[in-house]
Amino acid sequence: MTLSGSTRVFLILGDPVAQVRAPEVFNHLFARHGADAVLVPAQVAAADLAGFARQALKARNIDGLWLAIPHKTAMVELLDRCDRLGRSAGAVNAARRNADDTLEGALFDGVGFTKALAHFDVPVQGRSALVVGVGGGGVAIATSLAAAGAARIALFDTTPGRTAAIAARLAAEFGVDVVPLDRPDPAGFDLVVNATPLGLRPDDPLPFDPAQLDPGTVVVDILMKNQPTPLLRACHARGIVAHPGFEMLVQQVPEYLSFFGFDRIAQAVQEDASDVRALFQPQGDKT
Repeated sequence: MTLSGSTRVFLILGDPVAQVRAPEVFNHLFARHGADAVLVPAQVAAADLAGFARQALKARNIDGLWLAIPHKTAMVELLDRCDRLGRSAGAVNAARRNADDTLEGALFDGVGFTKALAHFDVPVQGRSALVVGVGGGGVAIATSLAAAGAARIALFDTTPGRTAAIAARLAAEFGVDVVPLDRPDPAGFDLVVNATPLGLRPDDPLPFDPAQLDPGTVVVDILMKNQPTPLLRACHARGIVAHPGFEMLVQQVPEYLSFFGFDRIAQAVQEDASDVRALFQPQGDKT
């Protein structure tokens, strides 16, 4: 990759940022498709986000930001416009400077998740889903499931009071039956999602009891490390169809590219994501 004075620069902001995979993936795609662009990681503390984002985007060749933990929620307050999913979930993955200098954001986590379900031939419309863990990833997933026409969505989180507010907001926005649960009982659901960090450490308990899953339920564990996780192994032992979260990342890639104006590359990836999928395949403990 050759950088020049005309290179379009994008930043991915996080704290920490060493774990992010986006520069590896997108810089590979920019180089492969001849785009004069680069994605650079920047470690920015939460307290510095607003000042850094505003100043960075004053540079005319810095066209947008990717947002990693912990900035997805805080970035919403800095935007002039936001897509419906981001507004409903209260978080965004990306922000761009438009031609009129307004700042616009969008959320892709949940879109990537529902597109991954389509890739696995798992229907959403009219089905019931349980999302365990409603941090940033879980809220995005629940929001996109509601937007995609799920009939019923149940939410569980160990933080008291968090699920009730989210359930009320999503029910009002999408007209879907969204309910908080006081325990993560997976019985009776077509789809169960682990969006908690449980499974990262060897002594973690399972996020829910796989023995309570109905036959035919599909499980997705969005953890990117330690795959296959103890939850996926337990599901497979019972004959339950269970998927890791890597495809969710793969399916987000064209969304980012389109959002930032790389429609030709987005279309190419949408038609053949094999090289992106290869980059995301687990290698030992790599994230």
